[in-house]
Amino acid sequence: MSAPASTVRILVVDDHTLFRRGLTALLQRDAQFEVVGDAGDAGEAQRRAQELRPDLILLDNHLPGVSGVDALPALLEAVPGVRVLMLTVSEDERDLAAALRHGACGYLLKTIEGDALSAAIRRAMRGESVVAEEMTGKLVAAYRDAIASLGAAGPKPVAPASKLDALSPREQDILRGIARGQGNKEIARLLGIAETTVKIHVQHILRKLDVSSRVHAAVIAVEHGLG
Repeated sequence: MSAPASTVRILVVDDHTLFRRGLTALLQRDAQFEVVGDAGDAGEAQRRAQELRPDLILLDNHLPGVSGVDALPALLEAVPGVRVLMLTVSEDERDLAAALRHGACGYLLKTIEGDALSAAIRRAMRGESVVAEEMTGKLVAAYRDAIASLGAAGPKPVAPASKLDALSPREQDILRGIARGQGNKEIARLLGIAETTVKIHVQHILRKLDVSSRVHAAVIAVEHGLG
């Protein structure tokens, strides 16, 4: 019986067999996901990708031989249009920057909860960029440094100041926290409000700024001096 058209076909790439098996079992609890195969190194990943033509590849960075980041160009060439999500333990901003530069649509950490991973995959398949909350601050810091090095010749703000003016004082406080790389739980603790309240405010912030991700919102904050 063929899978429904809406099914996301996934290839899991990780050098730890038990992790691949556990991740496969986790993903297949969701009827929308079909794990079509797995691989333990970059060479096998490329061969399996060409054979199986997945919609999305979950790719670890720490692979034997060629790293996941270095394998990205070959994987994207093997399956044009495939989405590649890094799923790794590395919190090194250089790995993050290299992954995004080489074409990954997102960068997630292996500490992610199952439901959050499923949501991230869906967002990636909608064309969104997905970066772990823990890495947002490092990404924005790198962007801030790049802007500083460019000085007056740097790029123009990605959103008009009027959009920031539409944010309430509380929403601006939360946006500052996002720009510092803080997660919802930390922002809630620092502001003395419930985490669910922060989540609602974040949704409002993204809508008012007309962006789809925390990273994009953080970049806007930095470019307008809120970071």
